Amino acid sequence: MQTTQEKATNMAEITAAMVKELRERTGAGFMDCKNALVEADGDLDKAVVLLGQRGLAAAAKKSSREAREGLVSSYIHPGGRVGALVEVNCETDFVARTDEFQKLVRDLAVQVAALSPLYVDADAIPADVLEAKRAELLADESVLKKPEAIRPQIVDGQLKKWYAQVCLLDQPFRDEERTVRELVTEKIATIGENIRVRRFTRYALGEEL
Repeated sequence: MQTTQEKATNMAEITAAMVKELRERTGAGFMDCKNALVEADGDLDKAVVLLGQRGLAAAAKKSSREAREGLVSSYIHPGGRVGALVEVNCETDFVARTDEFQKLVRDLAVQVAALSPLYVDADAIPADVLEAKRAELLADESVLKKPEAIRPQIVDGQLKKWYAQVCLLDQPFRDEERTVRELVTEKIATIGENIRVRRFTRYALGEEL
């Protein structure tokens, strides 16, 4: 257990430059960054993890708050053959007008245009569509070869992979390891308001003609 003197020494090692770098990497407040660095003994990477854990907890608390403001944004791919509209909600008009929120909404419009999701998340998939997909997977020859008792678990795993293809929030964000859901959660933590992706539409030239 650290003595008061040891704690004071650790405090002295936390420089303004370290706090600034952590703030730039996480978007967290000054005191939050300073406290995380103290707790992490000056290790920036550990401090990022600590702030991330706390941010996720804070985001979870905000997720039940009402979000009726926000933006509708569009993206048209160069050449004009593919485009997308997306509505993202937040709690206040003030946040909706910030550069950080506007960039998030535009990034999501680009994501929709590029990766063609069909639904916001798994909860938005119609029950009949989900049941048809589950039945299709259960009837697959590779699943039928497995013991009957473990087939449902196999199908659940395959459904999660399918969600990552057809659900916007479950897709990987661009070429990163984090998902769109994780990106939105991070923005809830840094912006300080609940954020909800409400709906989107994707257009492709000549589609369904």
